[in-house]
Amino acid sequence: MPKTIVKENESLDDALKRFKRQVNKASIIADYRKHDFFLKKGLKRKLKSENARRKR
Repeated sequence: MPKTIVKENESLDDALKRFKRQVNKASIIADYRKHDFFLKKGLKRKLKSENARRKR
């Protein structure tokens, strides 16, 4: 879990930007969205192959 301590003479906006950057780097939101709902095994396989085709 990213943790941000507001430094002396640092604005809250700058600290928030730094926190958001850390969260994106740790890919916490993407992981949460992936586990947000249940997918059947067949559908999961289908999505995986479609993503592989897109990446090629």
